[in-house]
Amino acid sequence: MTVTSFATALALVAAAMSAFMALAAVVERRTGNSGWIDVVWTIGLGLTGIAGALLPFGAGPMSRRLLVAGLALAWGLRLGQHIARRTTGITEDPRYARLKRDWGSDAPRQMARLLQMQALASIPLALGIVLAAHRPAPALSWNDIAGLAVFAAGLTGGALADRQLRAFSRSGHGGVCDRGLWRWSRHPNYFFECVLWCSYPVIALGSGYPWGWFALLAPACITLLLTRISGIPPLEEHMLAKHGDAYRAYQRRTSALIPQPPKGATP
Repeated sequence: MTVTSFATALALVAAAMSAFMALAAVVERRTGNSGWIDVVWTIGLGLTGIAGALLPFGAGPMSRRLLVAGLALAWGLRLGQHIARRTTGITEDPRYARLKRDWGSDAPRQMARLLQMQALASIPLALGIVLAAHRPAPALSWNDIAGLAVFAAGLTGGALADRQLRAFSRSGHGGVCDRGLWRWSRHPNYFFECVLWCSYPVIALGSGYPWGWFALLAPACITLLLTRISGIPPLEEHMLAKHGDAYRAYQRRTSALIPQPPKGATP
C-alpha cells in the first residue's frame, strides 16, 4: 500500500462514515427512536469495511481480502440484527434520550453534530479492516488463522453474552442480571467486542508491512469508546438510576469489563 492509496482509503472511509451517520441523524429524527442510530452505525461500518477490503488499495491477495470482508460482514450481521431486535422493543435508547432532554429545542442540531463526531471516531475501526485486508503477503498464513480465531472468540462471546441477557429479561425475574457471563463481568458483551477488534491487527501485522501498525488503532479506539465515552459510563449511570443499591452491590462484587470471579465468591 502506497502513501497515495493509504490517503485514498482514509478519505473514502471518512466520507462513507460521515454519510452513514448523517443518515442515522435523519432516521432518528423521522422515527423519534434514537436506538436506530446504532443500527445504522453498525451497518454503515460493516459496509464501509467490506468495500475497503475489496477495493484495490494494496497488494493483498484476493483470498485475504475476501476473508477480511467476510469477517466484517459477519460482525455487521450479528451485531446489527441484535441491536435492531432490541430497538424494536424500546421507544428510546436511554443514553441518547438523556442527551436529547438536556439539549432541549437544540436537540436536532446537537444530535447531528454528535453523530458526525461518532463518524470521525469510527475511522480507525474501518481503517483497521482495510489495512488487514491489504497485507501484501502472497498467501494466507498463521497471522490470518490467528486473526480468524480471535475474531471467532470475540463474536461467539459477544453473542453468548447478548443471548444470556435477553433470556434474563424474558424470564420476568427483574432486577440486575448476574447470571452466566454477567456474573463475571458487568459488561461481557463490551469485553468480547474489544477482543473481536483485536483480530484485525493480528492479521495486519507482519510480512514487513509498516501500514499494519496503524491497525492497532482499531482495538484501542473501540476500547476507549466503550470504557470511557459512549459505552460503560452512560450505561452504568442509567443502571444506577434504575436499580439503585442493587446495582451498587453488583458493581462492588463484579468486574467492570474483564471477566473474573466475583469478589466474595466461594471457590
